[in-house]
Amino acid sequence: MPADLNDYFKKRNGGNGNNNDGGDNKNFNVKMPNFDVNNKKLTPLYIVIVVVILLIIAKPFTIINSGELGIKATAGKFEPNALEPGLHFFIPIIQDIIVLDAKVRMISYSSTEQIGGTGMYQQKVISGSISNAPSIITKEAITVKDASGLDFNIDLAVQYQLNRDNTPNTIAKWGLDWENKIVDQAVREVVREVAGKYNVELIPQKRSEFADEIKHGIENNIKSQEGNPVTLRSVQLRETIFPKNVKEQIERVQLAKQQAEITKNEVSIAEENAKKLVAQAQGEANAAKTRAQGVADALKIEADAKAYSNKEVAKSLTNQLLELRQIETQAKFNEALKENQNAQIFLTPGGAVPNIWVDSKSAKKSTTVSQ
Repeated sequence: MPADLNDYFKKRNGGNGNNNDGGDNKNFNVKMPNFDVNNKKLTPLYIVIVVVILLIIAKPFTIINSGELGIKATAGKFEPNALEPGLHFFIPIIQDIIVLDAKVRMISYSSTEQIGGTGMYQQKVISGSISNAPSIITKEAITVKDASGLDFNIDLAVQYQLNRDNTPNTIAKWGLDWENKIVDQAVREVVREVAGKYNVELIPQKRSEFADEIKHGIENNIKSQEGNPVTLRSVQLRETIFPKNVKEQIERVQLAKQQAEITKNEVSIAEENAKKLVAQAQGEANAAKTRAQGVADALKIEADAKAYSNKEVAKSLTNQLLELRQIETQAKFNEALKENQNAQIFLTPGGAVPNIWVDSKSAKKSTTVSQ
């Protein structure tokens, strides 16, 4: 403090440190420190105080939090490397630090209000950083036309993230409104192009194909951007919203297809039953045929066996065997004549066993015995 300030307090206190302000006020002494600008011991303190005051007023630093990154601009030119989380200094007036959200962000296209605010935001540089922007941006559902020109709305959510390596170049080229120019534009362009390939009545049954085509289209569009500014995290088709008349038409088409499917199933069941009956009849016919063939085979086997047996027997009937059989038979007849001497027996040679005629004494009765 300058020396004349000490003189001021001395004069105010009457030169002796007493304050006489009427009889009602008490006297007191004020002892002020010696603020001598020529005092070399106090010079560093003055410098520190001035520096602190300048820091408070100018605030030439900023703090970048986790999930954020910064871009330092010197005289309007961005430095090529983004600033990582931490404390960073800059030169006021000449330099600025723009803080950006590097976390995963989302644009929600919906016909209903979602959490996170509505509408788009405008990023602004305030005291070396941008204002905090919501991580979820909601927009109106995208209105599109199908292949026949009917209007309907697409409700979807797109998640994306700044590419940290190329952030300075991205902001330099697209500006702080990069989300509108890169992500939002790509989404609207692809969704309208894909929707124009389909008829609305086919979209519900081809929902998976429809959603995949939108997702891959947005991915390819964003990847084709120079410098790879954004990384796409996900695309989720939540709903396709049709006008009332279109919805009724879709319901009628679906009902007709369901009825056709039921009829088709019934015809298929009838055909299956008919095939079963044919197969059953064919099986029974094959079984009967098999049984008949089995009987025929058995008879043939039996006949073949008899024929073979007869053939083998015939082979065994030699002249010597026949003569032996005849002698054996004659011996038996001789024995019989011993017991019945009146019997008349005629032998007819030939064959395996001779024919025997017996003529009894009675002329009225004759018996033929054949062995």
